[in-house]
Amino acid sequence: MTTAAAAPPLLELDHVSRVYGDQVKVYAMRDVSLRIEAGDHMAIIGPSGSGKSTMLGLLGVLDKPTDGTVRVAGTDTGALDDDARSRLRGDTIGFVFQQFHLIPHLTAFGNVDTALLYRGLTRSERRERAMAALEEVGLGARADHRPVQMSGGEQQRVAIARAIVTQPLLVLADEPTGALDTRNAEMVMEIFAGLGTAARAVVLVTHDPRIAATTNRVVSMRDGEIVSDLHQEPQPFSGTT
Repeated sequence: MTTAAAAPPLLELDHVSRVYGDQVKVYAMRDVSLRIEAGDHMAIIGPSGSGKSTMLGLLGVLDKPTDGTVRVAGTDTGALDDDARSRLRGDTIGFVFQQFHLIPHLTAFGNVDTALLYRGLTRSERRERAMAALEEVGLGARADHRPVQMSGGEQQRVAIARAIVTQPLLVLADEPTGALDTRNAEMVMEIFAGLGTAARAVVLVTHDPRIAATTNRVVSMRDGEIVSDLHQEPQPFSGTT
C-alpha cells in the first residue's frame, strides 16, 4: 500500500542567515530554521534588534538570505529570478503593515480591487471577491468610502481585506495594531483570530506580548536567533499591558 507524501510546509527557512557588510560582517539572522504549516496562527516576537524585521523580509520573500534556503510551498525561492519571485509572493502571501498603505484617492472597494488586477479575472469576478473580503472584515457598508473618511481601525481592516482577497496561503502582519487605539486594536485582533484556515497560516510579527497571547504558537527571537518555539492556548486580546 502506497502512502501519500506529506505536503510541504507553507513556508520554510532552512539554516538561513542574513549578513550585512563586507569588511565588517554583521549577522542580522544566524542559522535559523523554521517551518510554518497550514493552520498555524503564530506570533514572532522579540525586542528591538532581535531580528524580527529581518525575519519579516525573508518570510515575505522581500529579501534574500545570505546563506540557507527559503521555500514557499516547496519552491526554493533562491532558484527563481526576480519576476518569478514577485509572482510567487503575490500569489501566496498577503501583507498587512502597521501603516495602512492605502491609496488615498480610491475607495475601500478600490483599494481591495487593486490587489486583483492582472490576475485574469473579469470585472464582475473582481467585484464579487473584493466585496466578499470587505464583508469578512465587517466593512461591506463602507465600500464606497475613501481612507480619509474612515477611522484608523477601519483603514487597517481595509488593509486586511486587501491582503486576503488574493486568497493567500500566508497572511503576514507587521505590528498590525501599532497605530491603533485599544478599541480598534481589539477589533483588528478579533479579525486576525478568524483568518486562519486549514489551508492558510497567519503570522504576526510584533514586540507586543498581548498580541502574542492571541496566537497558538509563539516564536521568540533574540540576537538574530530563535530562542524558543512554543505552542499555547490562544487568549482574547487584552487592551491592558
